[in-house]
Amino acid sequence: MPVLEVFAIALGSIRANLFRAMLTMLGVIIGVAAVITMVALGSGAQRAIDDQLRSLGGNVLTIGPGPWFLRGVSRQQDTLKLDDAELLARESRHLAGVAPEMTLRDQVKLGNRNLNLRITGTTANYADLQAYRIAAGRMFTSADDSARRRVVVLGGDVPSQFEADAAAMIGRTLLIKAVPFEVIGVFERKGDFAPGMSGDNGAFIPLQTARHRVTGSDTLQSIGVEVAPGSTAEQAMVDVERLLRRAHGIPPGRDNDFAIFDRKTILNTRAQAAGILGYLLAGIAGVSLLVGGIGIMNIMLVTVTERTREIGIRKALGATRGAIMAQFLVESVTLCLLGGLLGIALGAGLAGLLAKFAGWQTAVTADSVLLAFGFSAAVGVLFGLMPARRAARMDPIEALRHE
Repeated sequence: MPVLEVFAIALGSIRANLFRAMLTMLGVIIGVAAVITMVALGSGAQRAIDDQLRSLGGNVLTIGPGPWFLRGVSRQQDTLKLDDAELLARESRHLAGVAPEMTLRDQVKLGNRNLNLRITGTTANYADLQAYRIAAGRMFTSADDSARRRVVVLGGDVPSQFEADAAAMIGRTLLIKAVPFEVIGVFERKGDFAPGMSGDNGAFIPLQTARHRVTGSDTLQSIGVEVAPGSTAEQAMVDVERLLRRAHGIPPGRDNDFAIFDRKTILNTRAQAAGILGYLLAGIAGVSLLVGGIGIMNIMLVTVTERTREIGIRKALGATRGAIMAQFLVESVTLCLLGGLLGIALGAGLAGLLAKFAGWQTAVTADSVLLAFGFSAAVGVLFGLMPARRAARMDPIEALRHE
């Protein structure tokens, strides 16, 4: 029997029982849609982490104060000083740049609008070290820092919160702790490195300005350091630990009063966890496809029973076992492929809705579509094989006697 004729007969049989065919395909549709959506969520999370890794720029480490415990509760120590940053910049052999950070949260006022922002006092090399780009205006300079000028560079989300664009903010005056600051620049939006850790909702001022006009202290909340070319992060961490332990007078055997974080290592760990979770979710969704396949096998067995007399007539007219088997197998595969196509459309739509309304980053890839489509075809073959073989092995005389 010609292949086109086999497909025509299969489609005719599906059209004759369209409602039952739709119910049969429902399991495959849900399974494929679930696979597409779960893989899209996993791919989106992976892409977001990759973007964050690229946005980190060079190999950057962050040094923070170490915790201390009071009655079982972890608290932060004020152990990092400006002298520590100067020591690292002066004596470390494995660092290409050092950017101390003096941070606080306070009200920033523009006209009659107030925002609670993260204010960071830092040095002029901060933007280069942390891979920030200027969207409008300029970064403050070492001369601005030395002269303690009251200038500020805003994070990428701040202008919109003041109902202005980046260019319109340049030259305007903000009040930080009642001290006027001129806006000289706005960073491009960079995104969150981790929940609650973003410079997009912050204001950046020269370090000496922050020290003498805002905080009145030389305590640092963190120090960003860039690993020098030719050195590894591990070498830099050992060097930083050696210098700071000596500067803080920590004897051998005592814990550090500071902590060193490699953000890329943290993000790589998150990327691996996101990948494993994505595969796990896709595997769970794949169970729906197996359930759908069982439903298709059940309906195909019922179809074989209903069409027993038709099978007998076809065999009496000379149809071979292969032709009968191909006919029912094609019907099963067609049901699964149609369900797969509808499931792909539904899954892509759900992924788009999650991205639009839930704010989750999703990515429907060609690989996930081909995987889901191929798996649905395989389900059609696997679960259609038994009903097709039963139809092919029927005795034509017994089939003709069937009422």
